[in-house]
Amino acid sequence: MSDAIYCFDTAAVKFAIYPEGGDGPRIIAEIGEDPLRHHFGATGGGDSLVDAFVSHAPTIESTALKRYRAEPHKPVFLSSEDFELAEQIRV
Repeated sequence: MSDAIYCFDTAAVKFAIYPEGGDGPRIIAEIGEDPLRHHFGATGGGDSLVDAFVSHAPTIESTALKRYRAEPHKPVFLSSEDFELAEQIRV
């Protein structure tokens, strides 16, 4: 199960990703409230946002890993844009 926490000051859920499959350092990533509400069904406050993250952790973590690998020197902050293209492709 993924460890995730809601951070009020950044309006995001923070979580760890492991680019080396658990053998290397962890990277702290964030996903904003908007994608958690619009793409993953969160409807309430911090607990609801974390629950939405946990329910969809494989998809969110996979997207965060792709973002990190594309730009390893930048912070990983996922927004709705990171998930809109994937939804358009599925339709």
